[in-house]
Amino acid sequence: MLVTGASGFVGSHVARKLVERGDHVRVLLRPSSSGKSLGGLPVERVEGDLCDPGSLKAAVEGCRQVYHVAADYRLWVPDPDSMYRGNVEGTRTLLTSAAEAGAERIVYTSTVGALGCRGDGTSGTEETPVSLSDMVGHYKRSKFMAEQEALKLAGQGAPVVIVNPSTPVGPGDWKPTPTGQTILDFLRGAMPAYIDTGMNLVHVDDVAQGHLLAAEHGRPGEKYILGNQNVTLRRIFELLSEVSGLPAPKVRLPYAVAYTFAWLETQVVSRLTHKPPRAPLDGVKMAKKLMYFDASKAVAELGLPQTPLIQALEDAVRWYRAQGYCPQ
Repeated sequence: MLVTGASGFVGSHVARKLVERGDHVRVLLRPSSSGKSLGGLPVERVEGDLCDPGSLKAAVEGCRQVYHVAADYRLWVPDPDSMYRGNVEGTRTLLTSAAEAGAERIVYTSTVGALGCRGDGTSGTEETPVSLSDMVGHYKRSKFMAEQEALKLAGQGAPVVIVNPSTPVGPGDWKPTPTGQTILDFLRGAMPAYIDTGMNLVHVDDVAQGHLLAAEHGRPGEKYILGNQNVTLRRIFELLSEVSGLPAPKVRLPYAVAYTFAWLETQVVSRLTHKPPRAPLDGVKMAKKLMYFDASKAVAELGLPQTPLIQALEDAVRWYRAQGYCPQ
């Protein structure tokens, strides 16, 4: 088995699930990756990069299943071209190489961000109409284009199944992800207000298990949303308050204020300092819509677990505190 992106949040959980199942697992890591998230996991580590075609072709050799979880996940990037090289061209090369090497099943990790979503509280599905013009920012555009590459290969007979995780939360978010950073800001008392938005949250363990289930039960060429509960940001903070004992912010920040702050951070401060903005403009643009999705197809066809949201947040809070990211 090969797992790309195994040093990341979702990828490390996928690798761990495979090891627990008794599989021999090979992980593709960049030379600069710390591998901290893998701990002492008994895996075969090989160096490579999505922008290095030779390393990708070598990595897939002899692998019966390939889980392509790796992606450049940033809402602000100083060089957008690098994101497209990794997310689009790298995906095309890896999936093609895996098919040519005889992989029996290839699971490609996309995102619900590449799916259609009306943004009015109606849940999007795998079939909701969408186009490239609907994508906000380079990350979503690059992932949409990469998903099209996966669908094209599946149409040509490659055994590619696509999974679209929503917003995973839980333990092991070392970097952390943008959502993890929001939870950390709350735990550190640095979240005085909230904006009126919503998303679909899911326990990261369920997302990882969903990958294995997609390899076993998924139909090539099909997409499966790996999600759970649709919830407003305000409700997320209320639940975090329940599990942490800390007060939830009560002030709703007008969207125009959030947009202005993000514009200044992204277009002025980050351009001068070359450092990521605290509030990326693309992230605020995305927050204008309710990113709600329906995971019933994955539940019915794959048997996707549905761990309660309160448990996912409690596991995340406990882990962040145990690792010293925030006060106990």
